[in-house]
Amino acid sequence: MKIVLYYHGGSKNRGCEAIVRSAIPIIRKQIPNAKITLASLDATSDKDIPDLDAIIDVSRVNIKKYSLDWFINVFNVKVLKSDNFAHQRQNQKLVDLIAKNDAFLSIGGDNYCYGEQPWLYEINRCIKKAKKKLVLWGASIGEEDLSADKIADLNNYDLILARETLTYEVLASKGLTNIQLCADGAFTMNKEELPLPQGWQEGNTLGFNYSPLVFKMNESSKNAAFDLIQHIIDTTDMTIALTPHVMIKGNDDSEVLAEFEAKFKATNRIVMIPNNLNAIQYKGYIARMRFFIGARTHATIAAYSNCVPTMVLGYSIKSKGIAKDLFGEEKLVLGITEISDATKLINKFEELKNEELQIKESLKNRISEIQKMSYKAGEYLAQL
Repeated sequence: MKIVLYYHGGSKNRGCEAIVRSAIPIIRKQIPNAKITLASLDATSDKDIPDLDAIIDVSRVNIKKYSLDWFINVFNVKVLKSDNFAHQRQNQKLVDLIAKNDAFLSIGGDNYCYGEQPWLYEINRCIKKAKKKLVLWGASIGEEDLSADKIADLNNYDLILARETLTYEVLASKGLTNIQLCADGAFTMNKEELPLPQGWQEGNTLGFNYSPLVFKMNESSKNAAFDLIQHIIDTTDMTIALTPHVMIKGNDDSEVLAEFEAKFKATNRIVMIPNNLNAIQYKGYIARMRFFIGARTHATIAAYSNCVPTMVLGYSIKSKGIAKDLFGEEKLVLGITEISDATKLINKFEELKNEELQIKESLKNRISEIQKMSYKAGEYLAQL
């Protein structure tokens, strides 16, 4: 089977990288002879991902003004009231892969959480028109994200793999019957342990991740996070390891974390993890932390999967759903409106600290089952 992983923005988002890295062995376990191509919008960032048969640049192209395609598009927009021709031409590199491959896995995970995606709907229609298999891999979608157009597109998939039960329940409530429950593949991803940096306390270092995305959604949350870090410094003897996980221009964790480093550097309790590591290397550091507090979902998955007690600065259904599947409740996940409340952040940290041993034990008892659920995705894919 020739499989294309698409809707991948590139590995400067280490969560996207983790999805790709983990999908490959999950697929190959069930389909050993699979030929796997990664269709990437930033192919140069993916060159270190192993065991792919090909990495194809599918970056979008502009329609040149006054070209034949430009005039055809004007006619389509003005007369037919349709942008579909433009969507196809702008994504021609991806469209060209359709005839040559058998199955297309949309690995965007939570991309359906961010408004309408008309270009994706059109590419999906092209895939189905060519009678190819269409799979949504590791989906997270909330009730508030759904529209009539989005539901129509979701119905086009041969298989939707929901990575947590909240998404599964939302989609099932909308009458979708093409869904199966699994878990995020990143729970199974390997780790690489690099030497620990100066200032790291083995067994007594707390990881902290904060993102520009969270700041844009709730600007007051940064000052509350400052108060949280100050509380940790005042009331514990832990080192705090600032841990970036996305390094995309305009959405770079390391830039906002540099503000935390500058603010607390004089305490000699701050370590900044480098911003040029890959997903398995970040997982290697996170695995050796005592606690983790993070906004990026796959940074928290790296912690959970290594039984590190974790507090999530959540901003979508995926954070809540993953915690619910791990603990039976949305444990230590704060919503986007809650994280500007410094008192609430501090109280949740105290809960995290006080329940350290119980949380570690819960994770030890649950992670192997979650990893089995991750591999279920490959089983469902093989059955198509």
